[in-house]
This record gives sequence, structure tokens and C-alpha cells, in this order.
Amino acid sequence: MKGDATRIRPTLELERAELALAPGAIAGVDEAGRGPWAGPVVAAAVVLDLENLPVGLADSKMLDEAAREAAFASIRKCATYGVGIADVERIDKENILNATLWAMSQAVAQLAEQGVRPRLALIDGNRMPHLTCDARLIVKGDAKCLSIAAASIVAKVTRDRMMVEIAEAFPGYGFERHKGYGTPQHREALQRLGASAVHRRSFRPVQLALGLAAPV
Repeated sequence: MKGDATRIRPTLELERAELALAPGAIAGVDEAGRGPWAGPVVAAAVVLDLENLPVGLADSKMLDEAAREAAFASIRKCATYGVGIADVERIDKENILNATLWAMSQAVAQLAEQGVRPRLALIDGNRMPHLTCDARLIVKGDAKCLSIAAASIVAKVTRDRMMVEIAEAFPGYGFERHKGYGTPQHREALQRLGASAVHRRSFRPVQLALGLAAPV
């Protein structure tokens, strides 16, 4: 586990307060992969069963890989979740913010396909996706709200697994290690190999590698 994950834990305070006002499913929504130079951005929406909670939930950034995988397995057993994936083409066409908001809307829509229509979505961040249900923005929600923390785990594990698969299709970049983030090793691989089909050409480090932008 990274850092002191026992010191600050997300709770069900927000969910219970909303349920006291009105019944209906409450979904936590979060994303993974806004910052990387390559690969998709993945969003997840999770509706927890408050009487049968997954174990090991915390902000995904506070968990190591093994703990995230274990928590994801627990979420799959006793919660309902949806996933939205915005590919690199969408990211470059619409920009990373709009692609992220689209992925969030798709994740919530997937819940409905499973027969769960949230009354309310609790969104991590300060920008609202287009949803067909009511929603609340919660800055740093993954550290405060258990439903959002669960969504952060689903999004992160799903994306990491995708990047491992992408690494097999595009060897040499180290995607299986850095997951597309801007590490020195990734920068070196970009300079050595050029950009792959999964690199975000709207991102400046990739533009520099392609000679599409001048160094400052």
C-alpha cells in the first residue's frame, strides 16, 4: 500500500446523506488516464450495495497494484459497475477533457444497460459530464466518497490491463511498466522509436518527438 492509506479513508457519508433525502441508486464516477502520453482514458461508474460492501476500498492512488487488483475482484462480486473508454482518436479529436467527460457518460449509461438506473451520480472533479440523471461534483472525491473510490479502482485496473495488452502490440515503449505516463524511459523510447498508433498526438511531448512542435 502506498503512503499512509489508513490515515484518510473514503466513507459512505455522502451516499447515506443522499439516501436519507430520497431513495434510488447512487453511482460514484471517476476516471484513469488523463495525463499519459499514450493509450485511452477510462472512466468507471460504480453502484455499491451498502449492505454488502467490497473489501479493500480506498483511493486507487493510495493502493499498490496487488491491493487494487484484490479490491477490483471484490467490487466485481458485490457491486454493479460500468466502464467507458475513450480511445486515442477521440482524445486527439475532442481534447482530453471532452474525451474524459464522454467516457464518464458512457460508464453511467452502461449501468442502465445492466438494469441499474442511478438517481444520482457523484462525479470526481470539477467538470460535469452530460448525464441523464442528477449529478454532484466532488473535488478529490476519490479520497472522500466510497463509491467514487470504487470507481477509481475499476477505472485504474481496467486501464492498466489494457496498457499491458497494448505493450504486446507495440513493444519497446515500456507500456507494461509506465502505462503510457511521461517517464524518462518513455521519453527515450519516443525519441528512439517515434510515435506509435496509440500515442496522443495532441500532447506536446508526442508532438516534440514527431517534430511537430519546437522546443521552448
